[in-house]
Amino acid sequence: MPLSQLLLHVATAVQAVRDGRSLNDALARCPAEARPGTQALAFEVMRKLGAAEVLRRRLVPKPPPPFVDALLLSVLALMWPGEEQEGAEVAVDGARYAPHTLVNQAVEAAKQRARASASFVNAVLRRFLRELPAQVAAALADPLARYNHPRWWIERLQADWPDHWQALLAANNSRPPMTLRVNARRGTPEAYVQRLAEAGLEGRVAGPHAVVLAQPTAVQRLPGFAAGDVSVQDAAAQLAAPLLIGDGLPAGARVLDACAAPGGKTAHLLELADLDVTALDSDPNRLARVRDTLARVGQRATLVAADARDTAAWSQGRPFDAILLDAPCSASGIVRRHPDVRWLRRSTDIPTLAALQGELLDALWPLLQPGGRLVYCTCSVFQAEGRQVIDAFLQRETGASVASERPSPGHLLPLADNPGEGHALQPGASPDGFFYALLTKS
Repeated sequence: MPLSQLLLHVATAVQAVRDGRSLNDALARCPAEARPGTQALAFEVMRKLGAAEVLRRRLVPKPPPPFVDALLLSVLALMWPGEEQEGAEVAVDGARYAPHTLVNQAVEAAKQRARASASFVNAVLRRFLRELPAQVAAALADPLARYNHPRWWIERLQADWPDHWQALLAANNSRPPMTLRVNARRGTPEAYVQRLAEAGLEGRVAGPHAVVLAQPTAVQRLPGFAAGDVSVQDAAAQLAAPLLIGDGLPAGARVLDACAAPGGKTAHLLELADLDVTALDSDPNRLARVRDTLARVGQRATLVAADARDTAAWSQGRPFDAILLDAPCSASGIVRRHPDVRWLRRSTDIPTLAALQGELLDALWPLLQPGGRLVYCTCSVFQAEGRQVIDAFLQRETGASVASERPSPGHLLPLADNPGEGHALQPGASPDGFFYALLTKS
């Protein structure tokens, strides 16, 4: 597909994100044949959108029309110098282009959607190329360009993680590893690494059920994927099921997986033990993904579409032996997988989400059997969605306590050298950012 067409689709996706829609939603509307290339470019743009915003404001103080603005931002982000770019060439989706070629293709894209602005796009981008060293140096004085995160996000990380905030911001701008979960009923990580080698793929063991690929690949190439022998799941997310099951739940134990979609943790629970699992999610469409996930790995659960807080509507008053609450959150721990998250969130979202997380804990706790256990987790590195939520809940609920039989991982950071405590991951696993707390009921 011509580069001009890909740039047109990328600019459309960037405009959607700036209008408040997720990148996944924007990519779903992209023609199928253009989707892989558009996604690769859009991810790069999202990782450098802060720098592009600063550059555009320097080059064009008055914002142009939304699509033209999105196109300029996309190309400025792709031309932003990085370690992967050598000499005068620009790396774009595995190919290399002279910067002037990228400019020409951007102009062609403008002609297809905003013909009257084509010469304007050409002038702005060529000015940037003429002044590139000076423009980049000046832009880097702004934290938005230097770290490619909103200022409020930077300040929150500085407060929460004074020793790690810069490393966390850098990690968010990196490409994540592709990690697999080996179905415990079908094999071991060690055996699956051998299966990968026989298929011409390289992987290494990263945990009790985890294998990290040397290079990401299409799931269709993974041996046994269609048969359910292996699933794609980050190493941090793989801690949930073993933490909840602990040294063993009795066969047939009633387990609730609240906020279950897309079903990775639900499947992991059933791969590890014979349980009576109820998978709950408020979105029926997302719950369908849970059904598909379970069907692929050969497992079944009771699926319920309901608001977890409205327990009277769905629980039938029957208690559970264990509850997994993977609560809705900012997704600040998985920015490297969803680079648009930082641009979609607002600082005011964090207290709102923390309040929701507390409401879910308060609603679900009465459904837990005395002596039962509850795992609370979020894919967030913000203390307000982790430690602070649990501390506040323990103040409200005197019958709850942090489990003593095994340590909770607490906050896991997406850093190879600082994965957190109380986990079973091997050094260098580089997990996503998560928070875990294992609670027991007296």
